[in-house]
Amino acid sequence: MTLPLSEKLKLKRFILELNEYKAVHTEFVSVYVPQEYELTKIINHLAQEQGTASNIKSASTRKNVQSALERMIQHLKTLNKTPPNGLAVFSGNVASKEGKQDLRVWSIEPPLPLKIRIYRCDKNFVTDILEEMIVEKRAYGLVVLDRRDAVLALLKGKTIIPIKKTHSEVPGKFRAGGQSAQRFARIREGAYKDHFKKVSDYMKEQFLPLGNDLKGIIIGGPGTTVQDFLNKDYITGDLKKKILGTKDLSYTEEIGLQELLDKAEDLLSQEEVAKEKKLVQRFFELLAKTPNKVTYGREEIKKALNRNAIDILLLSETLPEKEIMGFEEICQQSGVIIEMISIETREGQQIKDLGGIAAILRFEVEL
Repeated sequence: MTLPLSEKLKLKRFILELNEYKAVHTEFVSVYVPQEYELTKIINHLAQEQGTASNIKSASTRKNVQSALERMIQHLKTLNKTPPNGLAVFSGNVASKEGKQDLRVWSIEPPLPLKIRIYRCDKNFVTDILEEMIVEKRAYGLVVLDRRDAVLALLKGKTIIPIKKTHSEVPGKFRAGGQSAQRFARIREGAYKDHFKKVSDYMKEQFLPLGNDLKGIIIGGPGTTVQDFLNKDYITGDLKKKILGTKDLSYTEEIGLQELLDKAEDLLSQEEVAKEKKLVQRFFELLAKTPNKVTYGREEIKKALNRNAIDILLLSETLPEKEIMGFEEICQQSGVIIEMISIETREGQQIKDLGGIAAILRFEVEL
């Protein structure tokens, strides 16, 4: 499941706040409660850990751990039951100076169901489980091949991740002395088959374990080569069901992956990468034809926000998290749509080069 942008930013904001703190000793308490798990059992467990903490040699660490556990227990007692998706709770003395005390407790119902139970005492709050919920899991398999080379990749959100490369043992077009044309042709044909079989084996190995997170496979390369590959039963039925389509390409390897992505917009029309490319293209078209209908740069964006003139705000994912969250809070109040733009596409790199902030306006404005 992919989280809506608002949910992602809310969770990022929560994680960012927790990660600002670091303890000198292992005294920050993190607890993850699975969905449908009884809170009374968690409270009893934490009470037992309070007793165990009495064995900690350092007086200050012992005090901080026991106080954090007590604060967490009191917080959990205010809740009637475990929320539908479970609960993540964090407590600790976050005072910047040793010997001071600033005990705090945080809790959040995760946007996705928790399946595991965790209790941990460490120098940092344990946030990796929440961070994993933000990671894009849905993926498309990309395959670019010709009769000599092949590369497999995953498209996650807007990011192309190459995962496997292979090179065939097909001999060149010259012929070794004394070999008959027929024998040489048989050698080449056998090498082609071995190459295609290897590619299909890699597809099975890399794509099938993704299960339902694999939304489809797109294959690109010279048209006749791709058809030979698809029509000779190299690919198993499970993989064939996932193939969304093919594209005729001029390039292979990493350049071919980008060309495949560009040509597969029709197949990925509902995906973020296609949406991103169209949005950025629209921005630059307006910049060229109706420059007062767009703006970019921090100061200009702030002026446009103050005049309630922004329709869509384009933010590069390279911007600091705090800055992104600041814009998110402002935009929620004024109904502005925020679109996060990666740097994994040429269009995304263009937004980064403009300072990472750009906007399409509701009406023409001179700023």
